[in-house]
Amino acid sequence: MEKALKTQLYEVYKQKARMVVFAGFEMPLFFKDITPEHLAVRNSVGLFDISHMGRIIIAGADAEHFLNHVITNDLSTLAPNSALYSVMCNENGGIIDDFVIYRLDKEKFMMVSNASNREKDYNWLVKNAKGFNVKLDEVSDNVAMLSVQGPNAEKTLQKICSIDLNKIERFKCFPASLAGLEVFISRTGYTGEDGFEIFVWNAPLAKPDNAVKLWNAVLEAGKPFGIEPCGLGARDTLRLEAGLCLYGNDIDESITPLEARLGFVVKLQKTDFIAKELLQKQKTDGVKRQRVGIKMAEQGVPRQGVKVFNDRDVQIGNVTSGTFSPLLKYGIAMAYVQTEYAKEGTLVKLEIRNRLVEGKTANFPLYDPEKYGYKRLKFP
Repeated sequence: MEKALKTQLYEVYKQKARMVVFAGFEMPLFFKDITPEHLAVRNSVGLFDISHMGRIIIAGADAEHFLNHVITNDLSTLAPNSALYSVMCNENGGIIDDFVIYRLDKEKFMMVSNASNREKDYNWLVKNAKGFNVKLDEVSDNVAMLSVQGPNAEKTLQKICSIDLNKIERFKCFPASLAGLEVFISRTGYTGEDGFEIFVWNAPLAKPDNAVKLWNAVLEAGKPFGIEPCGLGARDTLRLEAGLCLYGNDIDESITPLEARLGFVVKLQKTDFIAKELLQKQKTDGVKRQRVGIKMAEQGVPRQGVKVFNDRDVQIGNVTSGTFSPLLKYGIAMAYVQTEYAKEGTLVKLEIRNRLVEGKTANFPLYDPEKYGYKRLKFP
């Protein structure tokens, strides 16, 4: 059996957390438990180690042109110190990965990819870089990543930050000093909440002192707000409530961004990018299946692979992610269903433990955005 990889922060929490192997990395599943960690993020603030994710620097005179060729979104309007969410597709329109790209300056970008796709993404970029004046640098093992999420994330970090965080809009990124350490901060995250993702540049696996120092400093700064260190369990339930995809469950190379309802990151007005013609045709013709949220109306917790039926008990799709919502106190799911059943409020039945349990399709997020999530904070 192949030995599990470790992040820069492994030694900090290995005795404090329930550990699990995810995407080849030994990571915390939870510290206290999933529910209190989940609710800390929704109601106040939580801290995650996300150093298992991939970080690739793309630089050179053709960096923008090259990236616009391989991703579906459009980088041409992205200003320095800004970020955007995108996917890149194979020649058949299937999603190779979803990620956030940061523009560090005119000719320098950073792509942050899913942990499970670190090698695949890098190899895909190398394969398609022929003929472009670009340099690719995989820096994941030298850069640690922390995520501070929740309505009190800004107040927590402001106590140890050198700049005014209140002036930073969502999907903006900037260099700063945190607890005396030089870092790069992005107002992004994958929980549905306001928050920040922090890149600790000088934190190689062999000497992770800076990452450890910052982890401890953030926990100390967040004490007045009841900060909780959080594991993958809460990260999963939070992103599912928010309607954010998990690669390998909800999106993969057999699913196109239009089927996944990620059409907002597909900019067909661009001159050219991989799979453009196929996606243009799919948009014109329509898709046969779509990703939806499901709220259970009866008791039952849906899981990946559960069959979805219509009100006549005919199968119309499958669940790709499901859980019991710590916030809503009932079962929720993400699923692909035939397009005619994708409208919000459609009655569906899920086969849970050999019985059909009723639910309804729902738009994301599954929580009330007036009460939870970054939108309640009225960002531009």
